[in-house]
Amino acid sequence: MKLEYEILINQYGQDIIDTDRLVSLFDNLCNNDKRTFINGLVTLIIQSRPETGDIEPAILCSRLKPTYTPCVLLKKGVENSNLYKIAELPNNELRKVVILLLSVFKIAYRRRYEQERDNPDKWWYWDLSDDKKINLLNSMIK
Repeated sequence: MKLEYEILINQYGQDIIDTDRLVSLFDNLCNNDKRTFINGLVTLIIQSRPETGDIEPAILCSRLKPTYTPCVLLKKGVENSNLYKIAELPNNELRKVVILLLSVFKIAYRRRYEQERDNPDKWWYWDLSDDKKINLLNSMIK
């Protein structure tokens, strides 16, 4: 996943940007890039250590119908293998998948963010509303 996307997803986790911005970015990707984005998002979710108790709030936060395939699969658990099953759904489900996985990410991320905030060794927990920190990150990839 591109660092630019990781920054945006982590900003979403910090309530700096909204879901619509990420979904719009996602909608403009080709199917291969959508798959890469989703797999990167699953990795970020796993690193944030989701819990079973995050499932229902994530479905509610996503505003998706609980009967949609990604939601039904998520109800089976947040284990890594299950998250990857969700990521492997057909192309016509990918928009729902990304919306749901963003919700899972945000809930798990917020919990970790409260513990790790401003850890100098983990940029993804820095205050990403600070333009100086974003510029520093961007300079690291050039």
